Parts: sequence; C-alpha cells; structure tokens
Amino acid sequence: MRPRIGLTGGIGSGKSTVAQGFAQQGCHVIDADRIARELTLQGGAAIAPIATQMGAHFIDADGALDRAQMREAAFRDPAYKAQLEGILHPLIRQQIDQQYQHACDATNAPLVIFDIPLLAESGQWNPRLDQVIVVDCLERTQIARVQQRNQLPQAAIEAIMAQQATRLQRLRKADWVLWNETLSLQALGEAVFDLYNELIAHYRLLQPD
Repeated sequence: MRPRIGLTGGIGSGKSTVAQGFAQQGCHVIDADRIARELTLQGGAAIAPIATQMGAHFIDADGALDRAQMREAAFRDPAYKAQLEGILHPLIRQQIDQQYQHACDATNAPLVIFDIPLLAESGQWNPRLDQVIVVDCLERTQIARVQQRNQLPQAAIEAIMAQQATRLQRLRKADWVLWNETLSLQALGEAVFDLYNELIAHYRLLQPD
C-alpha cells in the first residue's frame, strides 16, 4: 500500500497549486472537491438521496444539485448543511477509498495525495491518513488572493473563511507545513519538489522510473 498524504489549506492558500505540483512529480492526487461535484451532477449518486431526504426543489432543471438554493438554505439554517454532509460524506469516502485502491493496484505513484479542503474541520480523516500537509499563509494574503482571482467582496470572502477551520486549527493537524506567504509560482513549485523528496526519504521509497 502507498503512503496516504493528506493535503489541506484555507481558501486562497495555494493548496490546489501544491496539489498540481505533487501530480507533476508523479504522485496520484485524489481530489475530494471534484468527487463531491461529480456526485451532485445529473446522474450523480447523491442526487436521488438529496431529492428524497431534502426535497426535489433542491434539484435544478438539469437534474443536478441546485447549489445556489442549497447555499441560501444552509446560510438560513445550518441543519441543511449538516443534512447534505450526511448524504455526501459517506459517498465521498467510498469514492476516495476506491480511487486509493486503484492508485495502489494500477499506478506506479510513489505517494497518494488526498486533497481535502475541509480536512481540519472533520475528525474522520486523520486516522485514515499517514501524514498531513498544511499549506499556510496569513489571512490577509488569503483575502487578497481570492479578491484577485474571483473578484469577490472582502465581506463575502471573510464569510467563507468563517465557515472554515482557523489557521491554528489546521496547523494542529499538520505533520508538514508549506509556508506560502511570499513565494512566486516558481518558488512554490520548488518548495513542493523539496517536500516531495523529503516525503520520499521519510518513507524510504524509490522514485518511479
């Protein structure tokens, strides 16, 4: 079995870029957000239970999750968010387990990276992982990056951040911290390369041919 490396970070931290960097080194990356999106598209495994348990009005005309309506309901009443998570999380875990087994059976990937944005918010992941990497930066940097990327107002970004774990909560989960405060894209790529090599050495693995 391959080492299971969790990867997390707050919005605007650069986590997705770090995940891409590990993929470029030959690691297999499992993207929990992508799995969640696929489960809630037309024909996704979560659509029927969402319609049955939460109401057909949360399914849009295309047969996918009506994200805008679900978001509005969850802001109004956190019970909606908890109910949606109760449907999605077991399905996500099942998909992640299947993808991990595939990575072990059918690829030469030396490490499997579990890209999980809300890793620190849930107590379920640490027992299922061998190590955790946290991509960290200052909160003001998160806000500036998301404003530049998505043109969202600061209040909206702060509202998203308020629903996520704090920096301290994430750092408490970390075995490795990648400090991405002032790094250029090139420097961040080099930092990922260095961390990859440290992990390889840590697990005494041979790099694939």
